[in-house]
Amino acid sequence: MSANQLSNRINQLAESATIKMSQKSNELKEKGVDVINLTLGEPDFNTPDHVKEAAIKAINENFTKYAPVPGYPKLREAICEKLKRDNNLEYSPAQIAVSNGAKHSLANVLQCVVEVGDEVVIPAPYWVSYIELVKLSEGIPVIVEAGVEQDFKITPEQLEAAITPKTKVVMFNSPSNPTGAIYSYEEVEALVNVLKKFPDVIILSDEIYETINYTGTHTSFAQFDGMIDRTVVINGVSKGYAMTGWRIGYIAAPLWITKACNKLQGQYTSGACSIAQMASLAAVAGDQSCVEEMRVAFQNRRDLVLSYIEEIPGFKVNIPDGAFYVFPDISYYFGKTDGDVTINTSMDFSLYLLEKGHVASVPGEAFGSPNCVRLSYAASEDMLTKAYERIKKVCAELK
Repeated sequence: MSANQLSNRINQLAESATIKMSQKSNELKEKGVDVINLTLGEPDFNTPDHVKEAAIKAINENFTKYAPVPGYPKLREAICEKLKRDNNLEYSPAQIAVSNGAKHSLANVLQCVVEVGDEVVIPAPYWVSYIELVKLSEGIPVIVEAGVEQDFKITPEQLEAAITPKTKVVMFNSPSNPTGAIYSYEEVEALVNVLKKFPDVIILSDEIYETINYTGTHTSFAQFDGMIDRTVVINGVSKGYAMTGWRIGYIAAPLWITKACNKLQGQYTSGACSIAQMASLAAVAGDQSCVEEMRVAFQNRRDLVLSYIEEIPGFKVNIPDGAFYVFPDISYYFGKTDGDVTINTSMDFSLYLLEKGHVASVPGEAFGSPNCVRLSYAASEDMLTKAYERIKKVCAELK
């Protein structure tokens, strides 16, 4: 028996670059190096107390049996109320499916709708797992590139040019990981007008960063006339409520897609963790002031980080309107050296920051943008100040 017996499916699957760089950071930390890790998309806040109390209550009340595959009815009802309250979208609980995180929700949908050879249009920069999830579904990723000069957002003309008779799904992520870019109402409307020409194309709208938004307005593709019946909204509690480890995501979708996802999930994982679901019910239905407090803190950190970036020569960055990342174009440093290391790629640059500056980032190749690196600002202001002092110092050594 050997690794040669592994399937082509797993051999062709790329390792998550985010997790890989975080592991490199942790390895250095274990050797006693003071590394500042700005790789993972994880709020540094604790889960709100009322959410934790709901989980403790659920344990004490013995919510410890198998949960229904689609999720507890009360949670699905609360999600419907949230979608009406925050997004003016009408769904029934039967159209909601709760999974083990939004990544699981994405995987379920792609597995259920993508056939061998179907094309899936993905704007770049994209979240690292999109490409691999499409490949696992035996689909063909079709990448549409949008650089920093257009705020990392694709145009209607680019979208229309990418759609072919083989297109099955178009994926969108707003607010965006890794760029923080947000499509405005007018920008989404323009893309919707293109999509109306292709009525058989499904829209997969990843809205997991919805609440971490500095514009005051969130727009979903499902809001537009005729779009709710072909749009799958992906969301969850990880980012907005600092609940990454609880692993609860959900879809709101046309009933035929939700039923298919429940069928698949019934074989793969069954229902999500019962205790985490009861905690998520408290998050979605309870006091939302904690969400606003975290949003304000992230906005302050964004402004702080942007002020530091202005002091670093060669960093070309958009102003992120949401999420908690900056995604600077660092190609200015390609070909430069400190005498020991020459920077030729964003991976070289990330490794240089880690090894020389002891700051962990994620190279842009993983997001379909090889001129960039992703730096999270989901860290304290003191830690961010320290990190950017290091980045500025080591960048100055590259000539």
